[in-house]
Amino acid sequence: MKLLILALFVVGAYGCGLPTFPPIVNRVVGGDDARANSWPWQISLQYKSGSSFYHTCGGTLVADQWVLTAAHCIGSRTYRVYLGKHSLNTANEKGSIAMDVERIFVHEQWDSQRIRNDIALIKLKSRVQISESIMPACLPENELVLPGGTPCYVTGWGRLWTGGPLADILQQALLPIVDHATCSKPDWWGSLVTEKMVCAGGDGKLSSCNGDSGGPLNCKRSDGAWMVYGVVSFGSSMGCNYYKKPSVFTRVSAYIPWINNVMTTY
Repeated sequence: MKLLILALFVVGAYGCGLPTFPPIVNRVVGGDDARANSWPWQISLQYKSGSSFYHTCGGTLVADQWVLTAAHCIGSRTYRVYLGKHSLNTANEKGSIAMDVERIFVHEQWDSQRIRNDIALIKLKSRVQISESIMPACLPENELVLPGGTPCYVTGWGRLWTGGPLADILQQALLPIVDHATCSKPDWWGSLVTEKMVCAGGDGKLSSCNGDSGGPLNCKRSDGAWMVYGVVSFGSSMGCNYYKKPSVFTRVSAYIPWINNVMTTY
């Protein structure tokens, strides 16, 4: 109980999931440029090469010193987290800041061969100042499972199409949830998808793509706040927009005890 109270204090000490500039969303399937600062928890995870840093994955600010991303995004490189970005290629954007990393926690049972427990937490070296361009997303309730058809949005700077360039402007795309019974059918993802994962999309038109990994699947709660329901994990090797091969996300609600334990222990 003490751990739970501490966790709630850490996550709920300030508002979450209610951006100053709400995203412009509708139920029309179509990827497009996001409104600036409308997904203020979206971060760019960047690795150092030489004297420069380069985008490799997305991630989600979930507390003022913690970022959620995918385990497969993490290697032995030096990383930084860029917050408040809209245009990746624009230097010194108002309200954006690059933060050094203090420590990275990859899930202890991360299995890269079977793509299991693809989740990691990044602790920033210092607390970030919450603002209209930098704000945490809400975490879902423990073990929450959204029904098929729920409209959610994937965001990121991933490739605009299979083999295409990384996006400069943050992109958003409507990806309705696909229930586990459907997604685990043999002609969909079969046994590769577990109940700790969530599928979204699969219409052959839109999906996450390379460079979106680690970023959020944003779903709106009944109170209007946005939560990070999924972490971009994997997609089809045949292409980013393949029929019956929806984007697969780590289901965050399956890892709430782990997230709370890490954030309150370290």
